[in-house]
Amino acid sequence: MLNGEKKIARPLRWGMVGGGRLGQVGYKHRIGALRDNTAFQLVAGAFDIDPARGKDFGVNIGVSEKRCYPNYETMFAEEAKRKDGLEVVSIATPNGTHYEICKAALHAGLHVICEKPLFFTSDEVVEIKALAEEKGKIVGVTYGFSGNQLLLQMRAMVEKGEIGDIRVVELQYTHGFNATDDGDKVNAAQKWRVDPKIAGPSYVLGDLSTHTYYMSQLIMPQMKIKKLLCDRQSFIGSRAPLEDNAYVLMHYENGAVGRLWTSSIDAGCMDGHRIRIVGSKASLEWWDSKPNELRYEVQGQPIQTLIRSMPYLDESCNADERLGALHQEGLSESWSNIYLKFAIAIDAKMRGDQETLDTLVYPDINAGLEGVRWIENCVRSADQGSAWVDFESNKEAALVGKTL
Repeated sequence: MLNGEKKIARPLRWGMVGGGRLGQVGYKHRIGALRDNTAFQLVAGAFDIDPARGKDFGVNIGVSEKRCYPNYETMFAEEAKRKDGLEVVSIATPNGTHYEICKAALHAGLHVICEKPLFFTSDEVVEIKALAEEKGKIVGVTYGFSGNQLLLQMRAMVEKGEIGDIRVVELQYTHGFNATDDGDKVNAAQKWRVDPKIAGPSYVLGDLSTHTYYMSQLIMPQMKIKKLLCDRQSFIGSRAPLEDNAYVLMHYENGAVGRLWTSSIDAGCMDGHRIRIVGSKASLEWWDSKPNELRYEVQGQPIQTLIRSMPYLDESCNADERLGALHQEGLSESWSNIYLKFAIAIDAKMRGDQETLDTLVYPDINAGLEGVRWIENCVRSADQGSAWVDFESNKEAALVGKTL
């Protein structure tokens, strides 16, 4: 169980690019990083494209006015001059800026924690992965839902064979908040998401379902996709060529099949984020709206509901427990869990502790690469008229299952 005691020798000096007053995700990053005040200390930021607004915001969250910078270039240069300068930076900016900021941060000698999807192309990820290895730095990806510890329970049960051979994978991440185009016109955080120059080659596939795809890989690290078919639509015509709804069919190398539905026009839906894994003996199902419960359905037996934090769960699951079974946990605890693991990974990298890095389960740059590659294959299939395509992978940068 986690109680805030230090897991590393001292808090890491941390800064942010983006994540300011008008951003949707900045507060989630700060909740995650600062929940355990023994892991990170927020000391600097380039929080906003508007320097005055960014400085005002930074001061209001406790950052020294002198360390609220007008842009990331200035921040990296000035912090490098300080004995107490930044060690790690989080990138909470629109997709199209991730690559250049991440590259600049690594050249400045910083570890990086970046929003998803990581970059536009897998070639960019492969390049940055090589640069991170050259510089001896960690690049983590904020798949914010993946710190829900019952996902680790699912992983353990799959690994132990408790559901048998996996046959069917059902994934869904939908909501209805973009069922009209109102937000596309007035909401700054939504406008860029439907602009391909800033968002990249996809909308909901990258913005929503890369979360769910990574979570499925976290649960089933041995499952590799052989081929897929993607059918995507732009029900709000002005969003084309970016999709606001998509279906993806997947065939895995072991013979299992998968289906994913992602949508931002699921009218009336508040939270359609679910994962169901069907095996030859039993099935597991987790729903983001009930993150403290895991359905375990054994063929021929009563349905069981496994509850977070209980002693019958796997040790790997309960290691991330924070509040006890009597109290509900959710997204803020999930972000806290992955940020704590980022801190442990960075500390291990700084100390040359490869054993910790080899066994730590967190969303690293390999996970980011797999997410970008999955989007590329989905877009390739859709652009070929929703054709089945072989899942293309780069063997040089292939995933290592233990890091998923």
